[in-house]
Amino acid sequence: MIKKLVFASHNKGKIKEIKKMLEPYGVEVLSGEDLNLEDVEETGTTFEENAKLKAFAAYKETGLPSLADDSGLCVDALGGRPGVYSARYAPNRDFEKAMQMLLGEIAETKTNDRSAHFSCFLVLAEGEDKCSVFEGRVDGKIAEQRSGTGAQGFGFDPIFIPNGHDRTFADMTPEEKGSMSHRGRAFAKFIKEVFEKN
Repeated sequence: MIKKLVFASHNKGKIKEIKKMLEPYGVEVLSGEDLNLEDVEETGTTFEENAKLKAFAAYKETGLPSLADDSGLCVDALGGRPGVYSARYAPNRDFEKAMQMLLGEIAETKTNDRSAHFSCFLVLAEGEDKCSVFEGRVDGKIAEQRSGTGAQGFGFDPIFIPNGHDRTFADMTPEEKGSMSHRGRAFAKFIKEVFEKN
């Protein structure tokens, strides 16, 4: 059973989330920031490749089981973009600009197809070449305009409406979003496989 885990991220929101998830299992979670790990350049062409790059780099540096994720928004009308480039889609990672750009690009296609999905790949590295991969995905559509403010307005959340709902992720409580989000689904698979198997 894993008692100490490196989460290869400097994202305070994600770190807080995973610490809370793993608390019931008595796991000590160390972040990339705690260990002064350098950011790994995401040179992969898929979410899975990028997550593996980060997880194996952290494992190599620490010798501890290391977890990393990569995720993003894929829009059908834009051929799956921004995809792996979601975080780098707008200058200086300004998501307000990114959302304006995305809505503008969809409008330019003159399509009625607003279908999209969020995808997350989570990789646990436990050896030089030993890893487990967990995928989470949530399908939905791009809203006509942004909706949702404050703490819930993270990334592209204000323009994404999950299937079966009429509100964006940014209009939901963190608990509502967490119960169906791509990251929440990937983490649920990870916890079930690693901590609840027996």
